[in-house]
Amino acid sequence: MRQTTIKKAIDCSGIGLHGGKMVRLSLLPAPEDTGILFCLKGETGTRFISPSPESVVATGLATTLGFGEQSIATVEHLLAAIRGLEIDNITIEVEGGEVPIMDGSAASFVFLLRAAGIRRQARARKVYRLTRAFNFEHEGKWIKAEPYDGLCVDYTIDFPHPLIQQQSLRVEMTPEAFASKVAKARTFGFLRDVEMLQKNGMALGGSLDNAVVLDEYSVVNKEGLRFKDEFVRHKILDFLGDMAVLGLPLQGRFTVHCAGHALHNAFLRAVYENRDLYLERCELCEPEAVEQPAASPVGVAAAAAV
Repeated sequence: MRQTTIKKAIDCSGIGLHGGKMVRLSLLPAPEDTGILFCLKGETGTRFISPSPESVVATGLATTLGFGEQSIATVEHLLAAIRGLEIDNITIEVEGGEVPIMDGSAASFVFLLRAAGIRRQARARKVYRLTRAFNFEHEGKWIKAEPYDGLCVDYTIDFPHPLIQQQSLRVEMTPEAFASKVAKARTFGFLRDVEMLQKNGMALGGSLDNAVVLDEYSVVNKEGLRFKDEFVRHKILDFLGDMAVLGLPLQGRFTVHCAGHALHNAFLRAVYENRDLYLERCELCEPEAVEQPAASPVGVAAAAAV
């Protein structure tokens, strides 16, 4: 299996969850062995930064990456789409300090990436494989990781709400499974919490257009749910995005119980800090003949509502 990138650059804009302002996103092809690369433009020039578990500086409403005085918020849905579609090399430019929230899922990013096209490259795909079981627990929430040839996520959530309660879903992850089972699941929250956050100047971009909102008994959104178990599907989406900051795709079987962004990152940091014990860096195949590269990238405006 060879590495991949996108065929051409593509752009979009949308509301940022935190500030409620318009932000801009550009996705560009990248050479082999680049990985996921963020391009940060500031007064002192342009910096190219690869994310890592230690670069996660906040996990409250979303996952935020920090690089010195600069940060990029709400990265997890885009990163999940990149990993879910098995794209190895890509450059991400963000203007406004946030990735746009779009509709609260990864569907818009899947649309963008597929519109840009995916191109195979010459070198073999590199991954991290778990070499032994690793269990991580905190305050009754836990992640159990086991060696596995591929990626399988078995996630359980439990909320004291009549429409959620306990939900579980197991997904054998492939690009097709990600796009059909996971990508369209939207982030969710409770009306009382949303109102409190916005009164305190937080989640200013949150609305019924980009989140499933629940009152005490039901879904406030007129269109209802996309899946009966949309809530646990979105948690799998978040998990995939949070694992993507490792740098290389992570292979293993993951059983997750009532976790969230904070536990995802704490787990990933623990595994990475002990990578000599738990991780093996390997190639999935021998390189093959390279395909002809696409023409020079040209930005493409996208109305990415899906």
